[in-house]
Amino acid sequence: MKKLFSLFILLFVCHAAKANDIRVSNGTLGEQNTAEGYRIIEFDLSWENSWRTDNLFPDDGHSAGNWDAAWVFIKYSADFGQWRHAKLHYSGHSTGAGTPATLDIGVPNEREAFHISDNPGVGAFIYRSEEGSGTFSTTGNKLRWNYAIDGVADDAYITIRIFAIEMVYVAPGPFWLGSGAEENGTFLAGGETGSTPFLVTENWDGCIENIPGCLWGSSTTENSTIGSPGSLNPDFPTGIDGFYSMKYSVSQQQYVDFLNTLTPSQAAARAYTDGTFRNGISLSDGRYQTSNPFLSNNFMNWMDGAAFADWAGLRPMTETEYEKAARGPAAPVANEHAWGSTSIFQATGLMNPGQASELPTPSTANSNYWQDGNPIRGPIRVGSFANGSTTREQSGAGYWGIMELSGDVWERTVSAGNDTGRSFTGNHGNGKLTPEGNGAVTAWPGMQAQGITGTSGAGLRGGSWVNSLTELRVSYRRAASDEVSSRNINFGFRGVRSLPLAAGN
Repeated sequence: MKKLFSLFILLFVCHAAKANDIRVSNGTLGEQNTAEGYRIIEFDLSWENSWRTDNLFPDDGHSAGNWDAAWVFIKYSADFGQWRHAKLHYSGHSTGAGTPATLDIGVPNEREAFHISDNPGVGAFIYRSEEGSGTFSTTGNKLRWNYAIDGVADDAYITIRIFAIEMVYVAPGPFWLGSGAEENGTFLAGGETGSTPFLVTENWDGCIENIPGCLWGSSTTENSTIGSPGSLNPDFPTGIDGFYSMKYSVSQQQYVDFLNTLTPSQAAARAYTDGTFRNGISLSDGRYQTSNPFLSNNFMNWMDGAAFADWAGLRPMTETEYEKAARGPAAPVANEHAWGSTSIFQATGLMNPGQASELPTPSTANSNYWQDGNPIRGPIRVGSFANGSTTREQSGAGYWGIMELSGDVWERTVSAGNDTGRSFTGNHGNGKLTPEGNGAVTAWPGMQAQGITGTSGAGLRGGSWVNSLTELRVSYRRAASDEVSSRNINFGFRGVRSLPLAAGN
């Protein structure tokens, strides 16, 4: 005979990059409504170095509001079965006591209203509702899980895990593509001479052609990353409408947590366990673990990144969003890196390697890249260049506070340089992978009969620990349409989400 799941305390596990020590704790089962088939899940949430400001850089004239957030989602197991993604309602949630906060539900398709089964809540953004900085802490947060629509019986035995990922808000508004210099493959304003950058505004219709008013790109006889003239899908997320980005690349601990909610065959398809170039992931007694939990996860091919994003209710970043994440609304600087200047200082060593306190040396370093070699020989702890007193340049941060956009591991992005990438609609994952362990969102690059098993439409931006400073430049697009499918020593991934607008409409 089954026991009522209201009699059991849930299993909550802290899942997030450790750079700011994000924590989910004190999970309990709250109110149950069997008539409507929902359950309230309560938990505490905290992380360090949180912020909200109405004007990120007061002297630059843009008055850009900005904050960080936690993207929170739930996986459950009913009667000791497989882990599945919990469908959330569009209302019935609250942020509890502590730091004044806002909670927004996100759905897979933010262009359509919430639907309890076809477009359900797949997670929630929780963030400061007032200006401030320091530790974010709320107790008694509540999320409404519609367990009946998930096919869970009232008296099922339930285990639940709550995951939290640090995200950063990127505000809507115009921005530039291209720096005005001659980076390989750089975006250009169509119909202009030289390397004139292109201003993205709401008036741009997505045309890609070498004529006035359209986006174009530089090319050489051996390299063309812009492709043939064409147009972006009307729903292609250029960045003009704003979005949330993971603050850091996927860490090894985050990836291990992902693998440990999959079936053995799904996880085997997604796991890299050879243990080289600072990748510490291994399999022991049926469970994945890592000796380097705080480091960026390398050896991620496009299919791995797409599966992680689908599982987490996120989506891939487009390459136009990449430039906005780095440059913000600011005027471009020729040959700039993600922190808005050409100044760059290589990390050549490590203090406390592999630990939560791992720090690059020398103390002036702001990027992990190749310059006459790289003694570190792998990725580093996420967020390790930043501390409470570092400037944007010193911490190697993009305009909004997103870390390691130049160097460490390549960003896997959706390309604007071919028809497959241009057809991307920006829908998010729903938390469910194919039985083979593949992402399964229509119109994502690489979508084939058994899910996302190809790479057409994907590319690379931002450089890595084995690339020179030239390749770390924001507007460098030599690899923007490279459809490489291998798990390379310097490939990572960072998920994003469009702004949560649809729920309840």
